[in-house]
Amino acid sequence: MNARRRPDDPASALHVRNVAFRPLAFVGLAAAFALVACVGDDGGSDWLPPPSDEWTYYGGQNSFNRYSPLTQIDRQNVAAVQIQWRRPAVDAALTAEFPDLNANSYLRGTPVLVDGTLYAPNAIGLVEAFDPGTGETRWIQRPESEEDARGRSFRGVVYWRGSGMGGGDGGADGGDGESAGRIISVRGPSMYALDARTGEPIASFGDGGRVDLQLPAGGRYGWSSGPIAVGDVIVVAGTVDGAGDGGTEWRGSVREDVRGFDARTGRLVWTFHVIPEEGEFGADTWGDGSLAESGDLGSWCCLSADDDLGYVYVPLSAPTSAYYGGHRPGDNLFSNSLVALDAATGERVWHYQMVHHDIWEYDTVGPPVLGRIHVDGRPIDAVMQASKTAFLYTFDRRTGEPVWPIEEMEVPQSTVPGEATSPTQPIPARPPAFDRQGVTPEDLIDFTPEIRERALALADSLVMGPLFTPPVQKGTMDGKIGTYVIPGAWGAGNWNTGAFDPESGVYYAVSHTLPNVWSLSEISEPDEMEYGTQGGWPRAEIEGLPLVKPPWGRITAIDMNRGEHLWMAANGDGPNDHPLLEGLDLPPLGNANRPAPLVTGSLLFIGEGSDAVIGTPDTHWGTTFRAYDKATGEVVWETELPSGTTGGPMTYMHEGKQYIVVAVGGSEHPAEYVALGLP
Repeated sequence: MNARRRPDDPASALHVRNVAFRPLAFVGLAAAFALVACVGDDGGSDWLPPPSDEWTYYGGQNSFNRYSPLTQIDRQNVAAVQIQWRRPAVDAALTAEFPDLNANSYLRGTPVLVDGTLYAPNAIGLVEAFDPGTGETRWIQRPESEEDARGRSFRGVVYWRGSGMGGGDGGADGGDGESAGRIISVRGPSMYALDARTGEPIASFGDGGRVDLQLPAGGRYGWSSGPIAVGDVIVVAGTVDGAGDGGTEWRGSVREDVRGFDARTGRLVWTFHVIPEEGEFGADTWGDGSLAESGDLGSWCCLSADDDLGYVYVPLSAPTSAYYGGHRPGDNLFSNSLVALDAATGERVWHYQMVHHDIWEYDTVGPPVLGRIHVDGRPIDAVMQASKTAFLYTFDRRTGEPVWPIEEMEVPQSTVPGEATSPTQPIPARPPAFDRQGVTPEDLIDFTPEIRERALALADSLVMGPLFTPPVQKGTMDGKIGTYVIPGAWGAGNWNTGAFDPESGVYYAVSHTLPNVWSLSEISEPDEMEYGTQGGWPRAEIEGLPLVKPPWGRITAIDMNRGEHLWMAANGDGPNDHPLLEGLDLPPLGNANRPAPLVTGSLLFIGEGSDAVIGTPDTHWGTTFRAYDKATGEVVWETELPSGTTGGPMTYMHEGKQYIVVAVGGSEHPAEYVALGLP
């Protein structure tokens, strides 16, 4: 269900279905690939990002490509890289003052570097500024009370300096911090603006430096990601605790709108309704009066933006009650969609829905990654959106036009009474899926004949099929316990998926294979909803081994100029030491976790994830941090970190030296930031 019209077009009130678009261009399979800089319209490479020693957004830049052109650390010297400094996830001054703050080991943050200072969220969600060469503290955001000293981390802060602001002399802004810039963060139900020099609140922003983000409909607002600055507007998405449990409740759950705030004053500028209100575009995609009752739909992950266009790109999640939708007939816009908004006004420029009437929790999740690709010699300013389904949808980021055809294909239909699933789902022609989709008997593990026999016996109790095979009603399928769903609720792609190398046009998809078994049963209060999920997040496994073949965690390099895979590598050994696999000579099996990548001018860096990440299977994490050859996927270096990675790595130059900083932590190790570099 897409519109290729601006909101002010009278025809935009019409509802249109996803259709297969004519591709902008197509390249034959025989096209050769080389890791060289792609040329621009004039044959030059002026579009490539200039070398920079700054990392200004937690995704690198607003394009969220997780890329840096730095090359001091390269294949020849990476073996000499070692830890340069370590910094606890909460500054010692805070832990001394508040000994009961109970910091979580899941440190989500990625620092930003601006004007020679690192800024990052700590483990309780307060901002800390520290020296990039030593990790020593420069300032700490002060909690307002002992109760306020409790919280959780988020993924990143925003640095904002208004248009026309110079470097400043410390007083040109009248004490409001504009000349030196502001650090803006979202922590719990609050947005803060801090002076980048001192950490003091900006008095003219909101109420003494704070804006209340609570939504009028209720629930407790929060966000595990972070805001983005586009011009003089701060764009905020987020989620609401208590908005719905995703399985058995739906009436009155809170929708999680996207909002824009004035970067100077904190004033609300606009609101985009993620579930349309009556009369708005997309309202007709919610049947039987469900529009007013539905919610639990928002953007809990990452935003990106094209600063020149002034567009912000918002990936949106599954609708209320993610596994049964009989109470919400229709395709349910803007669930599971990528929406491009005018950052100045909040108006919809274009959108694309990746999953209609979702009953699998297949969020459109992960950062929309911006980059220029060249298809059949034609430059395209693209946005690349990974989905939990393992598809990488690719669009012209100005218009929303698909780069390659996307066809509505027939999919299996639900047999659950009252459910009306979409007859088709949009399937992109290119690139191929970057992880497993659906399951057949041939996909089951066969390490030994005994394991194969056990896998077949377990599979016989499951409904198996292709991608978009629906959950079944418990007890109605000849003893089947449920539908074996691949990808599962974690998806194949997630917040960690994706880094883009603008020199080569290669996208690196980081993914995992973590299936679920879903079944539905009638619930006791059908006036609320007729069916609910059973068993939480059950997984069909053999003594902890996934039922399908590895790799269970992987990196896939995708040539976005051709829409083709270049290589795939397992990331991590996985449960190689499992008792059932004893004595077998196996390659790396891959860890089903959510590590984020970093691509530089020379190498691809990535960890193995951590058991601090909620939902991590036993043994599917590790402390190894690796450098991969970007062209081949060969591991060229690895080292052991104090614990598993929990946030995305970043890199920068400081006083002539390249550093790589990443958050780590685990169930048996406190969270911290670790900096790597050459001696």
